[in-house]
Amino acid sequence: QVQLVETGGGLVRPGGSLRLSCAASGNIFEINGMSWYRQAPGLQRELIADITRDGSTRYAESVKGRFTISRGNSKMTVHLQMNSLKPEDTGVYYCSAEIVERTVGYERDYWGQGTQVTVSS
Repeated sequence: QVQLVETGGGLVRPGGSLRLSCAASGNIFEINGMSWYRQAPGLQRELIADITRDGSTRYAESVKGRFTISRGNSKMTVHLQMNSLKPEDTGVYYCSAEIVERTVGYERDYWGQGTQVTVSS
């Protein structure tokens, strides 16, 4: 069974920083792309950053220059460094990964449970 677990959310003042982490575990053969999504209150979930297995990254315009996505050396973890946070960055942040399980043999998308980020003074 594959699990993605996010950590690092919390309450921060505008202009502050947070670092989110997501760790994959289970009977994993390979992880390809990993992503961070955000769902603000009353809005749809949106992609804010993703990273391929070889390290190529993309960002939503709203977070470019402020957020940095990275992967751990083992490729089993993904991080999101969030700087210069704004109130509009508030939401639940979800990790997603394209994972090939050893017993399945093909790629499927998996999601974490989400972690709350609140930016408020």
